[in-house]
Amino acid sequence: MSSLLKISVSVLFIFFSLTASGGDPYRPSAGAGEAGTGYVCIMKNGFWSSFHNQATLAYNNSFSFGFNYQNRFNISELGTRSLGLIIPAGKASLGAVYSHFGYTDFKRDMTGLACGMKLSNKISAGLQVDYFSERTSGEYDNIQSLTCEAGLLITPSENTRIGIHIFNPVPNSLRKTFLPMSVRVGAGTYLNKSLFAGVEAEMSSGSRLIVRTGFEYEAAKKFWLRGGFSTDNNSFSFGLGWLVKIVQMDIGFVTHERLGVTSSVSLIFKIR
Repeated sequence: MSSLLKISVSVLFIFFSLTASGGDPYRPSAGAGEAGTGYVCIMKNGFWSSFHNQATLAYNNSFSFGFNYQNRFNISELGTRSLGLIIPAGKASLGAVYSHFGYTDFKRDMTGLACGMKLSNKISAGLQVDYFSERTSGEYDNIQSLTCEAGLLITPSENTRIGIHIFNPVPNSLRKTFLPMSVRVGAGTYLNKSLFAGVEAEMSSGSRLIVRTGFEYEAAKKFWLRGGFSTDNNSFSFGLGWLVKIVQMDIGFVTHERLGVTSSVSLIFKIR
């Protein structure tokens, strides 16, 4: 009983500290590849990037599915498991994502259904509907929330991309439970055929501005090195990724100046 109480207190402490420092617990940060770049990804094509900015779904032309596990600060009770699916559908692509966070006495599940399509040669847009469910043990009420998110992707040139994403534009006055609203804006470019670099800014309700920078370098054929930095807790990121036939494997690490390291691993299967 005592150990359970300690775990519960630890989870709540870290939860509130992350929220206060700008981390958004309601939006799972899936994708080990994205973690490696410090989540500078709303302007870059990728399987998990499609759930950070649904407009990039339009550039996923293969049936694909993936799994991601995030081990936050090496505490199993804070682990997040995510599943994703992308289905090409003509001029558009459809996506579905599910994420589970927590342990026996505190759980948060998120389910999202998305669609992204090209509006022109240079602009694509996407929309996702999200359902959140939060459950705690004891006499606490279970919480359910429904919201949406949307994104734009602009490609002014072949090598340069600009991403814009908004989460939860619905006023909290229209719902019973609070959900933060956030806006992300970023730009990235391919400096050469092997090196991509980007910068991104995010503002969430009740939090200070977060600025992220990141890069991805193809050191060898189908093998990538990644790195990044975020002003949120002065966080550094790094990671690796490689593609073997139809399977892409990624690992990523994100540091925290006080709480340690969060590691992530992803497997993505692309079926042509």
